[in-house]
Amino acid sequence: MYLRDNQLLLLAESRLQEQAEAKVYALDLTSVEAQLTQKSAVLAYKKYAIQNLDKLRARIDSTGQHYEGLEALTMLDNVAYFSIETATPSPYCYVVKGVIDDTQATISLDARYLVAVAKPTLTNGTHIYNAGFEAMTSYRKSLLLLYEYNYFAHDNYALSLPSTASTPDIPQYVPIARLPFRVTDLVQEGKNRFTAINYFFSGADDSVYRTAPTDPNTKLIQSGTGYQNYCRLISVRYKRNKISWKSLFELPKEYMTYNWEGLAAYRGGYFLINDKYGPSNQSTLLYLQKQ
Repeated sequence: MYLRDNQLLLLAESRLQEQAEAKVYALDLTSVEAQLTQKSAVLAYKKYAIQNLDKLRARIDSTGQHYEGLEALTMLDNVAYFSIETATPSPYCYVVKGVIDDTQATISLDARYLVAVAKPTLTNGTHIYNAGFEAMTSYRKSLLLLYEYNYFAHDNYALSLPSTASTPDIPQYVPIARLPFRVTDLVQEGKNRFTAINYFFSGADDSVYRTAPTDPNTKLIQSGTGYQNYCRLISVRYKRNKISWKSLFELPKEYMTYNWEGLAAYRGGYFLINDKYGPSNQSTLLYLQKQ
């Protein structure tokens, strides 16, 4: 998610291999406010068609990588940046960019701009299952990207990518304090300060995110002899060229079962949105107000 003027932008995964339409939804914040104050109102929105994504996907697949979908969205001025996730065996994810045209309701991607960002690996050289750079935000005219998994026994790094270059640049590595579970979105809230979603899914496919029985974090995800979903927001600091974090607050228990993937800070609280995975099998837009 991303707040742009009076719009709340919602990024669809745009899984072209499944004939999904490439698009971004823009919710009108005035109508969202009406919903928050429990006034009866139709939620107004606009749909932006993403152009040239098929061309960039073809470039990715031609190199032996395998496009899976869009994962993160952020903006600098009127330029929208997207991170692209690839299949688990693919060694790279990608960053692309495009310009928003409000009149035509389009986002035209620059077919020349395709930045490869290497996925970190386990010590045996294998990749984390179904993981990509799901968290991305702007920072001092650069992009800051966090990988979904940041609990390697060896060094953990975020990536800083300059956005001022007209052609793709080389990402710089930024050390990040070891962080359990998944990181699924990130939003800047002040100078050197960010908030992120820190989420754990209890399914067997995500077993790599399970911490060791002796790890203090394990008590957060244990349920008897098994595991339970867990989600919290964390405060992230970027200072002296390294990243630290601390827990901010846990989500209410009734929302732990949702797969939260989008975050936006708004008027002292946060919008969150999940993919279709949750009790209702559809996306749910949630607003949490800090007490």
